[in-house]
Amino acid sequence: MTVDLIRDIVTGALVIVGAIMCFAAGVGLLRFPDVLSRLHAATKPQILGLIAIIADVAVSSPTVGTITIAIAIIVFQSLTAPISAHMVARAAYRSGNFDETLLVRDELAGREELGEERHPGHTPE
Repeated sequence: MTVDLIRDIVTGALVIVGAIMCFAAGVGLLRFPDVLSRLHAATKPQILGLIAIIADVAVSSPTVGTITIAIAIIVFQSLTAPISAHMVARAAYRSGNFDETLLVRDELAGREELGEERHPGHTPE
């Protein structure tokens, strides 16, 4: 076995793993019933799929520039995806666009009431 053959096998496996993860994220977005469930599908498999694809690019052309950009993409995507998912979940919770029967525990029930009191112009419904 040559190094190029091993590299091709690894990159092929990473592409397949990335494609499966991205496909799972898409199916989850279409099939899950509410916003909070869809957030799991939109963040976790999507990030893992992106990491597999970026690792594939880094393995297929292992230069310092490629690996540096790959690490930067993975770090920034890993930082921003959970934050954006959190903000979407908070917006869905505040607007009531979720199924309350699917919640095991509602930790934001008391905190949302405190948050409304902090905004002086807001009138609770």
